[in-house]
Amino acid sequence: MSEQDEVYSSKISYKGYFSFKDFYAFCYNWLAEEAGLDVAENEYGEKISGPSKSIGFKWGCTKEVTDYFQFEIKLDFKVDGLTEAEINKGGVKIKTNSGSISVKLKASLVRDYEGKFETSGKMKIWRGIYEKWIISQRVAEFEDKLSGIAEGFLSQAKAFLDLESADK
Repeated sequence: MSEQDEVYSSKISYKGYFSFKDFYAFCYNWLAEEAGLDVAENEYGEKISGPSKSIGFKWGCTKEVTDYFQFEIKLDFKVDGLTEAEINKGGVKIKTNSGSISVKLKASLVRDYEGKFETSGKMKIWRGIYEKWIISQRVAEFEDKLSGIAEGFLSQAKAFLDLESADK
C-alpha cells in the first residue's frame, strides 16, 4: 500500500462578479497545462433555486514524477448563489455571473504508488531504509515542488477572480 504525506492544504474564497465558465476553464487549463497534472472530475452537482444555483464539484489531479513518487492534488469547489448578471465594461454591456466561490485544496506526496515495496515484510523494511537513508533529500525536494505547485495554483486562481472583478 502506498504512503501519503499531506504537504499543503489551503482555501480561497471570493464573492462578486466572475465568469463561472471562464474560471472553470482557467483552473482546468492551469492544472493540466502549467502543472502537467492529469485532472479528473470525480463529483459534480447542481441545485437550482429560482434564478440562482449552487454548484459543487471535486477534482482529483495526479502526476507521476518518478516510478516511486506521485503528486496528488484534491480540489473541492463550491459555488453559491450563482446568478447571471450584466455589467458595464468600457461602455459595453457584458454578460457574466455573480455569486460566491470557495476552493479547498489538499496536496499529497504519494510514495511507492505502485506498491512495489509491498510484496513482503522484508521489502517494507527495505522501503523504510530506502526512504530514511537514501532518498530523504529527494522526498524534501518533491514536497517543496508540490507545495509550490499547489500554492501557485491558488494564487493564480485568486488573481484570476480579482482581475475579473477589477475590470467591472
